[in-house]
Amino acid sequence: MRELLEFLNFGPVVLEVLIALAPLLIIFTIFQLFFLRLPKEYLGKVIRGIFLTLIGLTLFLQGVKVGFLPVGYQIGETLSRIDARWIIIPVGFLFGLVATLAEPAVRIMSYEVEKASSGAIPARIIIITLSVGVALFVALGMARLLLGLPLKYFLIPGYLVVLLLLPFSDRTFISIAFDSGGVATGPMTVTFVMAVAVGLARAMENRNAVLDGFGLIAQVALAPIISIMIFGFIYSAKMRRKK
Repeated sequence: MRELLEFLNFGPVVLEVLIALAPLLIIFTIFQLFFLRLPKEYLGKVIRGIFLTLIGLTLFLQGVKVGFLPVGYQIGETLSRIDARWIIIPVGFLFGLVATLAEPAVRIMSYEVEKASSGAIPARIIIITLSVGVALFVALGMARLLLGLPLKYFLIPGYLVVLLLLPFSDRTFISIAFDSGGVATGPMTVTFVMAVAVGLARAMENRNAVLDGFGLIAQVALAPIISIMIFGFIYSAKMRRKK
């Protein structure tokens, strides 16, 4: 009963969403009055879209607050009590894989890539490449947490790899790769995987929830860039051999 009442307490979340949407609504109103002057039919569709966005964001953020984050913390704390802690690394790989496969933004971008390339770059390949790349870096993040290594030992070499790959990568795939970095760090990854990492760091001895639990999303943002650039290198080489 308490959980149900907590879920139904939408007041603070609605206020947060309204504050977030207010600047967009103000800008749109100004443009509508002085520049756009959209017809009433189209304006009605925009208003309905804004209303649905308000409802969707409210339900999502409330679900994250009441469901995703507590479950993530609980999973992290449970994993910290396992004797064979090395198993956290493959579990992290699995979490990264399923979270990216479920990420709506990843699928949208993949479909757009397929459409823009007239089917030459299949959406399924992009989704698999991103999912495996993110899964590997989440596993690396879990290994960093277990070993207590500083984040710079992973980020600096990662970005050096990106810089080394740039001259050998096709410009098309470079653009896709850097967009993928933002797409893969969407609501599913941030709310679930990060909660697991923070819960794990909070429950482990000699670990700090802030210093060790955070930083995983920075590693995840690197994963799509590297994986898509490597895929682009392989794809371009394959196309050259065909020609």
